[in-house]
Amino acid sequence: MAKILVTGGAGFIGSHLCDYLLRNGNDVLCVDNLFSGAKDNIRSLLANPYFEFIRHDIIHPFFAEVDQIYHLACPASPVHYQYNPIKTIKTNVMGTINMLGLAKRIKARILLASTSEVYGNPGIHPQPETYWGNVNPVGLRSCYDEGKRVAETLMMDYHRQNHVAIRIVRIFNTYGPRMAINDGRVISNFIVQALRNEDLTVYGDGNQTRSFCYISDLVEGMVRMMETSDTIGPINLGNPNEKSILEIAKKILTMTGSKSRIVYNSLPSDDPERRCPDISLARRILNWQPRVSLEEGLEKTIQYFKTKLNRSDSLENR
Repeated sequence: MAKILVTGGAGFIGSHLCDYLLRNGNDVLCVDNLFSGAKDNIRSLLANPYFEFIRHDIIHPFFAEVDQIYHLACPASPVHYQYNPIKTIKTNVMGTINMLGLAKRIKARILLASTSEVYGNPGIHPQPETYWGNVNPVGLRSCYDEGKRVAETLMMDYHRQNHVAIRIVRIFNTYGPRMAINDGRVISNFIVQALRNEDLTVYGDGNQTRSFCYISDLVEGMVRMMETSDTIGPINLGNPNEKSILEIAKKILTMTGSKSRIVYNSLPSDDPERRCPDISLARRILNWQPRVSLEEGLEKTIQYFKTKLNRSDSLENR
């Protein structure tokens, strides 16, 4: 049994990771300030004797004795990370310094959940790990994009200078149950709008592309990366099956049987036109690739939001 710290453990990805680690016999310490995470995501774990939750903001030092650190803490959707951009970059920089300092002191292995946003609006397609990116350093998204790039720099410098055992994964668009209703991500937005029979909001002409990886596939990839002995990364984790935003909107309308219409709004600043991972490294080194089809993943996610919206509506009508 390993003792494992998960920062951002009450978030969408973090809570699924905590589930996975507990199922596999580990002792899990979840740290989250609940800025974008939610206690509901981990409520079923609170009675587990091998699970502990601590509300803490990692821009302040944190001390624990653990074997591994999964460092996920950071708001990841534009709605959340642009709400308080200074807080976002503090989390990426100061939070990462604090976690690396902890890993150095206790000789723990640490994995950074970086992001495909480090590639910016890419000039190479699909994006390999060797691509340095095309990021606007002064744009509205730079608190997150550049914050994660600095976090990767810190990881590498602590590894080179202090021999900290590091792992870096770059996470592409991920979806599934426990996404927040108001997080502004494509799939959650479309599903919630479709279930409420509201207009589906497509930004730009809808021809920009993303690749969507189901949460269980991503978590498996992260754990394989943590456990591998022959690479530190960075390694892309995502689904190489590229889809246009308009295609996703139409698929969700069909699957929900919604009467919603598709409407078009102007494209947000610095929104990437194409986003798709080259996962050759993950296939070769981790023997990993996504297994859950888009249809299967969407079905599970739609069912989750149906239940969540029904519960929310019933509470409002009391």
